[in-house]
Amino acid sequence: MTDLLALSYPWVKSLHIMAVLSWMAGLFYLPRLFVYHAERGRNGEAEPATSLAIMEDKLLRLIMRPAMILTWIAGLLLVATPGIVDWSMAWPWTKAVGVIAMTWFHMWLAGQRRLLQAGQGLTGRRYRMMNELPTILMVVIVLSVILKF
Repeated sequence: MTDLLALSYPWVKSLHIMAVLSWMAGLFYLPRLFVYHAERGRNGEAEPATSLAIMEDKLLRLIMRPAMILTWIAGLLLVATPGIVDWSMAWPWTKAVGVIAMTWFHMWLAGQRRLLQAGQGLTGRRYRMMNELPTILMVVIVLSVILKF
């Protein structure tokens, strides 16, 4: 099994990077859609809010969720590859915390989509503020992996 992991490492790493890029694009874009939805929904514009709800649902279900799952699967395969991770260093732990926080944010967004559908979401300003969280997490994760501190 370890030979197979070592041989497939470049392919799994490539898949991991592509999945992360897709997931991150959704994590950046979905809160922006929430801003528009919250602001238009409160102004009584039902039709634009309905179109946004469809966009939010498709982004979450068809792009973000599969990308998150692929990110996790490929990431765990990379971790299982012998010689890749030195668990005595800090970087794998900071990356793990960042990825878990990113997954929590994904789940929070899914919950917020349901609240917006029920007319109970946050304000546009609050969604703008929350939109900064994936950027902070991305910085922590990328620095952890590249600098290997």
